[in-house]
Amino acid sequence: MSRFLFVVPPLVGHINPTVSVAAELAGRGHRVAWAGLPRFVEELAGPEAEVYPCEIPGLLERPTELRGAAALQFLWQEFFVPLADAMAPGVEQAVREFGPDVIVSDQQTLAGALVAERLGIPYVTSSTTSAEFSDALDGMPKIGEWVASLVAELRDRIGDPARTHDPRFSPDLVLAFTTPELAGDGAYGDEVRFVGPALTRRPAGDFPWQWLDEDRATVLVSLGTANTDVGARFLAECAAAVRERGRRVQAVIADPGGVLTAESDTDVLVLPHIPQLALLERASAVISHAGHNTVAESLWHGVPLVVAPIRDDQPLVAAQVTAAGAGVRVRFGRSGRRQIGAALDAVLEETQYREAARAIGASFRAAGGAAAAATQLEKFAVDRR
Repeated sequence: MSRFLFVVPPLVGHINPTVSVAAELAGRGHRVAWAGLPRFVEELAGPEAEVYPCEIPGLLERPTELRGAAALQFLWQEFFVPLADAMAPGVEQAVREFGPDVIVSDQQTLAGALVAERLGIPYVTSSTTSAEFSDALDGMPKIGEWVASLVAELRDRIGDPARTHDPRFSPDLVLAFTTPELAGDGAYGDEVRFVGPALTRRPAGDFPWQWLDEDRATVLVSLGTANTDVGARFLAECAAAVRERGRRVQAVIADPGGVLTAESDTDVLVLPHIPQLALLERASAVISHAGHNTVAESLWHGVPLVVAPIRDDQPLVAAQVTAAGAGVRVRFGRSGRRQIGAALDAVLEETQYREAARAIGASFRAAGGAAAAATQLEKFAVDRR
């Protein structure tokens, strides 16, 4: 038996894949614990999860107009670095109390990697988004140098100053919850293991399945849970595009922030929460912000996408979707019902998009998901003893 400590940020999309891996490890007789924000972990992993609490900075409130280099700078300066500083004491306490053989650190929780290297604990990187394998700093050398200086200063405070590698990538093992069919044929190091998405089965809940018309194509529309502050206009335009095609298309729209004023009708169903995995089994297309979880779950089911990236890693994921031929990209801030509708027509009517989505889905399933990730972690723990 080995002990694995998962260090995770307060982000649903980063915790979800690790929940499946942790459950697989526990089922094989290993001991699993978490370092993070208890309410986030317990909501996803269950109230019985062993969670060591970490301090978390206040919720990130970003100016909606930030894009490109300015958005990257803001994310590093206002989220990644403060999160690492705040979490480091809790991670260290978790190590001392739980005594892990291996730390599994999310790429965005730098505290996990840096505390591990300072205390001499072997660590593995959990790369829950394929965007990390696209260099967001290409063409921005000054920003790259600035990020490197931030990481060096952070390492001086909470890590081992003698180390020089990028703490977002363990030099020993990186679990990539994607495949090259989506991430692209890059120059990946020997430490990278592509395990594909680790989907977490979630209860379907109370959904009016009788509303779905089997004679029409079902489109799922979701901007995730972190974009409710900017999504009203885009969701309204999506609804309008679907209603113009109401004889052959119907849409289920996730509206967790309650920003849509139009009521549901026979063409559009608006709900605060939707059973995404269950709906994807019946969906013909997805309109999304290119969040990695939604993209991965859609492609797992062979469903092509219309992607409208907003911020963070979303433009990189959107670029991977279109490069793989599994979707069409539209501009989130400027696209109206005409542009959204044209993109939707393309992924619904032109078969190459669905064929590409199915090919990526097949690669996901072949990679092994949570079981493959657990096997890699077991081997890593044995090799480091």
